[in-house]
Amino acid sequence: MPDPLVTSAGKRVATAAEWPARQAELVELFAHQVYGRAPIGRPGGMTITVTEAASGVMDGAADRRQLRLAWKGPGGDGGMNVVLFVPTKREKPVGCFLLICNRPVENIDPTREKKSGFWPAEAMIARGYAIAAFHNAEVDPDKHDGFKDGVHGVFDEPGKPRADDAWATIAAWAWGASRAIDALVEQPGIDAKRIAVVGHSRGGKTALWCGAQDERVALTISNNSGCSGAAITRGKEGERVAKINASFPHWFTTTYKQWNERENDMPFDQHQLLASIAPRLVYVASATEDTWADPKAEFRACVEAAPVWALFEQRGFPVTTFPAPESPLHEGRIGYHLRTGKHDLTEYDWLRYADFADKYWK
Repeated sequence: MPDPLVTSAGKRVATAAEWPARQAELVELFAHQVYGRAPIGRPGGMTITVTEAASGVMDGAADRRQLRLAWKGPGGDGGMNVVLFVPTKREKPVGCFLLICNRPVENIDPTREKKSGFWPAEAMIARGYAIAAFHNAEVDPDKHDGFKDGVHGVFDEPGKPRADDAWATIAAWAWGASRAIDALVEQPGIDAKRIAVVGHSRGGKTALWCGAQDERVALTISNNSGCSGAAITRGKEGERVAKINASFPHWFTTTYKQWNERENDMPFDQHQLLASIAPRLVYVASATEDTWADPKAEFRACVEAAPVWALFEQRGFPVTTFPAPESPLHEGRIGYHLRTGKHDLTEYDWLRYADFADKYWK
């Protein structure tokens, strides 16, 4: 198992002062091997416009803002929408949870005529947090289109061949999450030091990659992200690298395909992605019936990543024994719970995330 505390040169990282260099090395490793690297950060000239603002929605509990982000690149224009609810009753700026929504857009309905446990905005407002969301397909379509649409079409240089480690779709969505954070940290009532990014399944993989790269993310939350997300690849049950690359070739780099059926030879594994977020907060959630994601492999990644937090004299993960369902583990900087049920993001999950945030943010 690759050790997150041993550098590519074979040197063991022993102090917190040595960690940033190893952290950067891990991020580069995952950029090259798995997700790809974005060709641009915040675009120059990107605009953020409040397209709608309403006070006292949710029976007076929240203020709503709808934001439009717009950018330009070599391939033309692009943009995305972000919906934000902020508690009306607040004595100071509040933490904000940002969902990368990979379900139908009605799950993040700003009017709240349609409600979903996938994004229980009212429940999070009641807990004293702001909650925001964007739809992943607005940033980049979830299809194998040859990387011609979305932000790839805007920012990839026309006519230039793609490198084997050029950014793929998950990297594009993570880039979009960082652009949403650009907007959120400028909004009144939002505590820029308490931003959480949440994703489910493919969105959970995206949240982890965003959190690894963007140090403004104080809490990175992976919900049922499984293969190529939070789950350890070596010995994993359910979905494997060859299967995910065949089913979703646009999610990952061309480089990643070399590890089909060769997981034990990889010079990395997913616990190192969790570790690259240290010393910031990480949360991994699993579901009992989600055998495709493999809850035990997700739990194992938490155990294997934990030693990095010890460099900062912090407790990484509290146990090594797989927990019973509905027994959240919140005693370390890595949070974990196993929910009874299927592959899904539910209000139960969100409330556990709020519990974890309460412990460290309040």
